[in-house]
Amino acid sequence: MGVTSFVAGAGLVGVATPFLQSWNPSAKARAEGAPVRVDVSKIEPGEMITVEWQGKPVWVLRRTRENFLNLDKTDHREELRDPDSEVNQQPDYARNAYRSIRDDIFVAVGVCTHLGCVPNYEPDGMLGVEHALYFCPCHGSKFDLAGRVFKGVPAPTNLIIPPHQYLDNNILEIGADATTS
Repeated sequence: MGVTSFVAGAGLVGVATPFLQSWNPSAKARAEGAPVRVDVSKIEPGEMITVEWQGKPVWVLRRTRENFLNLDKTDHREELRDPDSEVNQQPDYARNAYRSIRDDIFVAVGVCTHLGCVPNYEPDGMLGVEHALYFCPCHGSKFDLAGRVFKGVPAPTNLIIPPHQYLDNNILEIGADATTS
């Protein structure tokens, strides 16, 4: 009976091990959800780069002085559906006028909140907007450079701000912050 129990136990371990290991995410799956690091010192004012995080485009924009002036205009705020980001689309540390940790760097998931299209960065403005913005060509939604949605467009909410943090003055880490690290 001892040998039989030993063989049965070994067989159970042999069968259970691959089954239990299948519950662990693959290296590819872990990599797709892993934080992404960006050296923001290489981004010029007015320039935007796109990186991939969790299979989605994430924009990193270095705003210009002119961008700040446009974001701060009272008449511009009146054009926005949710100028104070009351709908929770961002971590608490990005619930401010520029929806960012650093005023000069804007980080957002580059997916329209209407139907999931990828808006275009329009640094010279368009469609009656004389300043830089994000424009979704699928159905015409517009977002300012803080990712706030304009009134009268199909997108219901502001762009999503992903969790992020700065590891030092130049290294931005997307996908992790003090609450997730």
